[in-house]
Amino acid sequence: MTMDTLDRKAAEAFPAHIVRKDLVRRFRGQFPVPTYVVEFMLGRYCASTEPTEIEEGLQMVQAQLSDRTVRAGEEELFKARARDRGLVRIIDIITARLDAKTDSYLVSLPSLRLNDVRVADKVVQDHERMLTGGFYAEVELGYDASIAQEKGGRPFEILSLREIQLSTRDILDKISSGRASLSTEEWKACLLRSVGLEPEKLNERARDAMFLRMVPFVEANYNMVELGPRGTGKSHLYQQVSPYAHLVSGGKATVARMFVNMSNGQRGLVCQYDVVCFDEVSGISFDQKDGVNIMKGYMESGEFSRGRESIRAEGSIVMVGNFDVDVQHQQRVGHLFGPMPPEMRNDTAFMDRIHCYLPGWDVPKVSKELFTDHFGLVSDVLAECFSRLRAQSRIDKLSGRVHFGGALSGRDQNAVNKTVSGLLKLLYPDPTSPIPDDDLEWAVRLALEVRRRVKEQQKRIGSAEFRNTQFSYVMGLDGVEKFVSTPELQSENSIGADPLPAGQVWTISPGGQDEGTGLFRIEVNESSGSGVKILNQSPPGPFKESVRIAEQNLYAHARELVGERKPREHEFSIQLRAFDAARNGSDVGIPVLMGLCSALLGKPIKGGLVISGGITLGGSLEPVHNPIDLIELAMEKGAEAVLLPISSRRALIDLSDDVATKVQVLFYADAADALRKCVHD
Repeated sequence: MTMDTLDRKAAEAFPAHIVRKDLVRRFRGQFPVPTYVVEFMLGRYCASTEPTEIEEGLQMVQAQLSDRTVRAGEEELFKARARDRGLVRIIDIITARLDAKTDSYLVSLPSLRLNDVRVADKVVQDHERMLTGGFYAEVELGYDASIAQEKGGRPFEILSLREIQLSTRDILDKISSGRASLSTEEWKACLLRSVGLEPEKLNERARDAMFLRMVPFVEANYNMVELGPRGTGKSHLYQQVSPYAHLVSGGKATVARMFVNMSNGQRGLVCQYDVVCFDEVSGISFDQKDGVNIMKGYMESGEFSRGRESIRAEGSIVMVGNFDVDVQHQQRVGHLFGPMPPEMRNDTAFMDRIHCYLPGWDVPKVSKELFTDHFGLVSDVLAECFSRLRAQSRIDKLSGRVHFGGALSGRDQNAVNKTVSGLLKLLYPDPTSPIPDDDLEWAVRLALEVRRRVKEQQKRIGSAEFRNTQFSYVMGLDGVEKFVSTPELQSENSIGADPLPAGQVWTISPGGQDEGTGLFRIEVNESSGSGVKILNQSPPGPFKESVRIAEQNLYAHARELVGERKPREHEFSIQLRAFDAARNGSDVGIPVLMGLCSALLGKPIKGGLVISGGITLGGSLEPVHNPIDLIELAMEKGAEAVLLPISSRRALIDLSDDVATKVQVLFYADAADALRKCVHD
């Protein structure tokens, strides 16, 4: 492997805490342990950039894993060694249970098929996680021959154990200090390499999805769903990278195991782990009828009841599963929660507790090309930093800088805040770091998108209370309101229900002798300067004429259109985008004028609206000769409303009932009236 600039920077920033990720793959499949156990060993012996030291370390790791991991068929060999030598050292997952008959704890070591190993009470009290799912550890297993000769004797005993953990108490401070020497893009790449992926092999959407997968590790009580195609590594992060995550495979999930055991008061998985992930969620069901309700209550408040006692926990809930069809087909036949279990599938109250619906279809299928050969943080170090970050929050970073639109309910805002906080913690582990607007806006847009995806599915089910899904935000007090959509709902050549950015207008040209009606989007940008310029190369004559007339009307009627603003002190850049065979863009003076006013006012045009109509230099409205054709095309392209000059009203007597019920037709008397009716409130 050739070290690149980021490798050298990472080695300098995080000494003794990085490891070459391709080394991990050398041991994959050789030993019956997860990735983070192998990385723990590599981090201990191979945390260096010197090839000779790495090679020596690899030999040590190979020797220790060979000596201490029990392969299938070697169980009796290790037991015999324990008997002959008095003790043996192994690496295994260790779980414990209370044996009521003897009033003592007994340990299970699955690799040796032992489930009655003695252990001191203090060891269990110091490592409570062995009572709920267990953890990997280096175990010193003793054997007492005298006890073996007793009736019902248990000769095996845990003499000592050490959790698989390389990190130290001040590890977050060390990583935060090293992060300061990297740019944001370098740190993002380092994080992706730390989970084994090469950022250059992923597109922007896939990289964003990977960061969203990390949010439950750093944000307490975070609820996430990821559904998508098979083979995209949905459960990998929760199974292989962090010992603080627990994977619940398909089948029954007991209330006692998840939350609390009523018979002995033992706390469940959500109390013991940072993240509890349900794999193949479509097959998950609870053993009790009210299991889903208990989980809904926990997902809402982070609390659940045991009798009269209310227990608080911080474990995040992640549910992953597969689509049997592609996302477009899934939306045609139902909604995106379709693969969930029946008791959750159409429950809008359950959906409302989901903070993030991660678009699993944006993640490529796992292949060897996606894996990195470069340096990244040791998984154990990364997992420990993630766990420490859960105690922090970055919600205060939004205060005064980001203002959300009126479509967000209280739960929506809470969900978005938690996602933003998690993403910012990933990018800036030091809470005192200043966060640039660009990074804050990246987190806000992503958080709004993944929450809106939940809201869209609630709307599809038919609940009126979830009808307004037009999520928006404003950066700063004087910023422009921006709307965030979910890409799977958008089509490049169709009109979405969301308002476009300020200055953009959907219009349909009525055409003429040489061409028919056609859908266009006019895009206007405003900056300091003066005049209007068209960005299209060789713009069509009819469109140039519409722009010239709109410009003159803006100057002549500035006060009634844009108030105190002085349009002559601003420069406007205009681009015409065609979405049909029509190219001329004739008779679109009013839409161009609306685009100029929208850009100057910084206010977007209403979503789902098509504006049509021409205007003369004197300000009179041009009649539209074929309004029915225009409205039918608008409906075909997905418009919800059409704004036409009042002179078109009489010509609509023959508009079919079907079209009239699907598209709202609005009329304007002059340019100022059109502006009042088309600007988003």
